[in-house]
Amino acid sequence: MFNTTEKRERSLGTKLFLKGGRCLSQKCATIRRPHRPGMHGKRRRSVSEVGEQLMEKQKIKYSYGIRESQMQKIFNQAAKHKGVTGDRILQILEQRLDNVVFRLGFALSRSIGRQLVGHGHITVNGRKVTIPSFSVRIGDRIAIRELSKDHPIFKELSVNLKKFEPPVWLSLDQDKMEGKVVGVPQGIDQLFDVNMVVDYYSK
Repeated sequence: MFNTTEKRERSLGTKLFLKGGRCLSQKCATIRRPHRPGMHGKRRRSVSEVGEQLMEKQKIKYSYGIRESQMQKIFNQAAKHKGVTGDRILQILEQRLDNVVFRLGFALSRSIGRQLVGHGHITVNGRKVTIPSFSVRIGDRIAIRELSKDHPIFKELSVNLKKFEPPVWLSLDQDKMEGKVVGVPQGIDQLFDVNMVVDYYSK
């Protein structure tokens, strides 16, 4: 049986890496079952401009694990910014703590990063933070809580981090299992068209 997460990727026809390392293997649902969910696999029909915008919005929501109300709030926040709204949306999403935990290699996916934060395994500047949407700032230090380092979920983390390289806006101390925000999110690989989402919310 394929779970809801993988069905979302198949329905959108895009690999969003929602299952972490599994998406890099032949076990990935979009490889094993490239057709849309359903008994016979529905055809991908041509969609309207609004339909395409909705699909791009869904890709963002599924990728970062956010609800519609959160997406609307992020857009409103970004629209007030002087810069390019689409770029600002990506920055806000990337600065979420659950995403930073993923970007630092502490978690194989954003959903796992969300769980680590919610279960109290992550600290920001030495203090435990349990809110996945917490927005980090330049200079913040993100680490595995000292009492959590012996947890089975981090059993192979020290080994995995030795071959992991975070994005340029984050630095990583592999031995301490600690990261630092050293700049504004940039060079983000996009699996969606954020400008189409801006157009959707701007109507």
